[in-house]
Amino acid sequence: MNELNPLLEEIVKALNGFLRIFGLSLTQGHLFWGAVQLAAAVACYLLAKFLASKIEPRLETRLRAMSIKGGRLRMAAVALRRTRWVIFVFLAWIAVWILKVGTWDSRSFLLTAIASLATSWLIISFASRLIRNKTLSRLVALAGWAVVALYTLGVLQQTVTLFDELAIEMSGFRLSLLMVVQGVVLLSILFWAAMVLSRLLEKQFQTFDDVSPAMRVLVGKISRFVLLTMAGVIGLSMIGIDFSALTLVSGAIGLGIGFGLQKVVSNLISGVILLLDRSIKPGDVISVGNTFGWITSLNARYVSVTARDGREYLIPNEDLITQRVENWSFNDPYIRIEIQFGVSYNADPHLVRKIVVEAALAHPRTIRATGEYQTVCHVVGFGESSIDFTLRFWISDPTNGITNIRGDVFLAVWDAFKEHNIEIPYPHRHLIMDPSLKADLQKAGSTAL
Repeated sequence: MNELNPLLEEIVKALNGFLRIFGLSLTQGHLFWGAVQLAAAVACYLLAKFLASKIEPRLETRLRAMSIKGGRLRMAAVALRRTRWVIFVFLAWIAVWILKVGTWDSRSFLLTAIASLATSWLIISFASRLIRNKTLSRLVALAGWAVVALYTLGVLQQTVTLFDELAIEMSGFRLSLLMVVQGVVLLSILFWAAMVLSRLLEKQFQTFDDVSPAMRVLVGKISRFVLLTMAGVIGLSMIGIDFSALTLVSGAIGLGIGFGLQKVVSNLISGVILLLDRSIKPGDVISVGNTFGWITSLNARYVSVTARDGREYLIPNEDLITQRVENWSFNDPYIRIEIQFGVSYNADPHLVRKIVVEAALAHPRTIRATGEYQTVCHVVGFGESSIDFTLRFWISDPTNGITNIRGDVFLAVWDAFKEHNIEIPYPHRHLIMDPSLKADLQKAGSTAL
């Protein structure tokens, strides 16, 4: 114990050379008691793993039987998945207490550090789950655990000093690694807070019934832009960046945006114009080129249009400004549908009009109204073999489909015609043949045979 073999001496020297950076050193006693503490930590982990394999299934069964939902269920599931680590932290602190009671406090330093790090990781992992963005949640957890680990090991200040010394200077502007780390963490938190606040404001704006949907979307987008801009400016100011030193850089960035991002800027401005002139709004049924569907969302760069087949089209805002757009529900949600048909001349056109209107009104989606939205049937012409009619009826839910209700009404008309013995004629052709031509054709046929 008092003398180390040459190999261990070299290991101790190498470790001391690394630890001198942080003002620490390693002795023979540290090496022995360090091995004891590592063995205790491994034993606590193995015991915690064994106990968790027995306890976790029972806890999961009880959790499934409980009627909790939402955030409480989510946090309970997170705690359940960390049963092993909860038990490990509990056992590790018991081991620390035993070492402190049975020997000196300095001989439990490593195990105390392990228990502290495990406890910190457990707390941070729970706290980071409050953030729904997975990337930001992992970043916050990693940064928080790293700070706690350095503080627990007593090298936080030395690490901060080292990061601050790793810097570059240009034109009076100093950028250190510490500023980069602080900027990434601080901007991530501020941007996350700005996004959460903007979503809350947008939900609040949606409750204002006296404001048009387009104006609600516009106010929500403007509030999000303002909050994100404020978060960026505040974050950069807090880490000590002087904006006056970035004048040349910002000018170059602005020039690059002007030349390289013309379409992006054009779509952004077009999106604002669409919201201001209220030409389209969420829920409108539109037709652009070969695309037909209803608007589900208005975004900064594009408009999301969902078709009846489930496909979602992302149409750039600029196309909605420069191309012809058919808005089926611009002034109101009512849409008129027309179907054409013909009946035999033997039918009574007055009766046809009556039963066709009744067949259309029998459909649950057809509007029963008078005046402008009345269901009507008109005679539009006398054809070669039929009396031609057109049936016009209105619906208020075009998002549920146009072709399907048109087909249903056609079938209802067919059933009504069958019930009243009304025929739908098809073209007839009568050929009158000259007797001499008929004889020649018969003669030619017999010769061919």
